[in-house]
Amino acid sequence: MRSLILAASLILAAPLAHAQDKDEAGARAAVNHYLAGHATGSAAEFGAAFHPKAMLYWNRDGSFAERTLADFIAAAATGKPAVDEAQRRRWIESLDVTGNAGMAKVVLDYPSVRFVDYLSLVKADGEWRIVNKIFQADRKEQ
Repeated sequence: MRSLILAASLILAAPLAHAQDKDEAGARAAVNHYLAGHATGSAAEFGAAFHPKAMLYWNRDGSFAERTLADFIAAAATGKPAVDEAQRRRWIESLDVTGNAGMAKVVLDYPSVRFVDYLSLVKADGEWRIVNKIFQADRKEQ
């Protein structure tokens, strides 16, 4: 009887694990588009990463600041890599996905500043997209 219960639970768990793996891969793909946008300056990469209604929030000199996705892309999408791209590093520090929601912590380590981004992700209409970004920027001494 015990073996039967174990076998049944494994059979039921397999599709859930597969769905979780697919969702994590989809969320990771959205974050990788975001990282590629920074590396290449590509508006298309940022567009593939973010939901069109996404917003960005941060603290600027002690005050709350916000930016629309359109304003972010206009400032970040230069169409070419940064001059110091070879010295820049970016990585996904963590990714947590539950159902159709997820959170990624991303580090962007540049020569003059280190960003830590927290990206909220949602799976809507079958696609994972970043819907919210908050970040901390720490300037480095030159």
